[in-house]
This record gives sequence, structure tokens and C-alpha cells, in this order.
Amino acid sequence: MKRVNIMEKDYGIFINNPNKFLAISDFTVSHGIDIVNNVNIITAKDDFENLARESNNQDERLYIAQEVDAINFFKESFGDITLYTFVTNDVVIEDFTDKLQVANSPKGFGDAKIDISHVLYIDKVLSKKDMLKIFKKISKSKAKYLSSLNLPLHINNILNTNDFLAVLCEVPDEKSPEFDKIDIHELNIGDAIETSIDESFKRIDLTFGVLDYLVSEGILIGDLIDTGMELVDDAEVTDELRQKMENQLLKSLSDINVITLLMAAIRTEQDFNENRIREVDESESLYLHSDEVLGLAISNQIAGTDGAFNFKRYDAVKPGILAYLPPMLDNMFAGLIAGCITKIFEE
Repeated sequence: MKRVNIMEKDYGIFINNPNKFLAISDFTVSHGIDIVNNVNIITAKDDFENLARESNNQDERLYIAQEVDAINFFKESFGDITLYTFVTNDVVIEDFTDKLQVANSPKGFGDAKIDISHVLYIDKVLSKKDMLKIFKKISKSKAKYLSSLNLPLHINNILNTNDFLAVLCEVPDEKSPEFDKIDIHELNIGDAIETSIDESFKRIDLTFGVLDYLVSEGILIGDLIDTGMELVDDAEVTDELRQKMENQLLKSLSDINVITLLMAAIRTEQDFNENRIREVDESESLYLHSDEVLGLAISNQIAGTDGAFNFKRYDAVKPGILAYLPPMLDNMFAGLIAGCITKIFEE
């Protein structure tokens, strides 16, 4: 481990081993499998390859290099391995109300990205075959763990679209030409990757809430207000009424019970769509009544019995956005809208 040095500059991070690394990577400058002294991660835009080479006065055979938008990294050690994690993030958390926040990006979600990339060094002399196995294990571990987080769809769409990975180890010398025998499972690479991903989200202070999951389903607060107004027939629809509806919606979306019911519907709908529940198929939808039970529960939570009665009306007519939502969600949001409408007319 002492042979590995790391140098930080304003435009890059340089990991050096004077005794050379065996490196397997998908870097911008790489032959896939290389023996190198230097691993360069730099932010150069105009003359990337020249700067990557000149940073350590190396020719092409002695370095690999990766271009990044910004340098944001941390290092963690796990026994015989050291994991360098590089994070690029264009998403920030903004206050929506005093109790609600939303993930947003100044670049817009069409251009924004969140990349969590890794350089893993193993203080062993390994064969190329073992290195390839480790490279594949890291890739699979990242994909599996990120999938398990069930992040909002629009966040998943920008996640790790340009991430990179390098696996480094020592190379044999004349005195010790043999490879170290290792059990890849004992390296706990999967645990290291999961810890790294969790720490990455903490360091960039990126969390997700109910509004983010609404956005991921294509549901905006304005859509819910419009839908609520469609069945108002005993009052004039004014800007003041719309504002009251918005205020009540945002208040209700801060209620832990409302959040729980909405998230239950969203996650259940995802499981149904992906056929994750063996006993449920399309033919079973004719017998689905629990969606109405949940819709009644959410309207009752907001406005009591009167809200539950109003829910039946919105669920039957399905105005506005409700007509385009899948079964679990249309009942949930019918309940939300009915409860909020009932509540503002009670006050």
C-alpha cells in the first residue's frame, strides 16, 4: 500500500505506483488492459490527451486517463483493497415549501447527470483472469445495489450514464513472479461498493421525497389542482379557490400517513408493471379492490367521512389526470384530490 501515491491538483487526481499497476479499465485513454505507472483523472476540456500525458511526463504506455467534469472524490480502505470514489452531480435539493423539498437541476433533467465512478486498488499480485472477474463483480454490484434503491424514474434515467471504472493491482517482479491466490468473495467487494454509493449520496446531500416520486410518475401539482377543479359545481372556480386547493395539497403531502399511502401505491404499481409478483397478472386486475380501499383511506385521512364520500365521486368520473393513471395510482390520487377539495370547502 505504501507504494501507491496520490497527488491532487486543481485540475485532476493522479494515482501513482513507481512499481507499476496492472490496470483493467474503461477509461477515455486506455487499451482495456494496461501496465502503467499512473492513473490520471482530470478535468481538461480543450486538450485532454496532451494534458493527461504531460501531467506526469509519461508516454502512452505508462498511463491511463479519464476525463471528468469536476473533481469530487473520497478514499476508503477495506482490508487489502482501497476504493477511490469519484462523484459527478448536477442535482440539488430545493425547498418547495417549509416542509417539502424537491430534487432539481439547473441543467434540466434532459442534460443533468449523476455519476458514481470507482477506481479500486488491490494490494496483491493478481492474474488478468482474476482482475476481469473483479471488474465484472464491481459492475454487477453497482447495478444491483442502485436498482435496489428504487430511485425516482427521472433520477434513474440520468444515473451513471457516464461513469467509469478501473481495477488496479500490483504486477509481479523478478523476485516474486507468482500470482497471489485469493478468494474474490473474501474481498467483500460488494459491501465496499454499497458503502461507497451510500456515502456518495450523503456527501452530495442528495435525498428523495414524495414530490420527486410524483414527478417520476409525470404528476405535477398543477395537474392535481386542475383535476380537482373539474368537479367543482357549487362554487365559482377562482384564483383564490385554486390557491386554497394548492395549499391544501401541499399540506396533505406533508402528512406521513398520506405519504405512506401514496408510496405504497407507487411501489405496488411498479411491482405489477414489472411482473414481480408471481400470483398477479393482467387478468387479476378485475378482482383488484384494495386500490379503492387505499383511496378511501387517503381521503378519510385528509377530510374524514365527507372526504370518503367525495372520493367515490372522483373515482367514478375520473376527471383530468385521473383518466390517464394506472389502477393503483388513479384511486390514490382520486382520494388525495377528493380529500383536499372536501377540506377546503369545510373551512
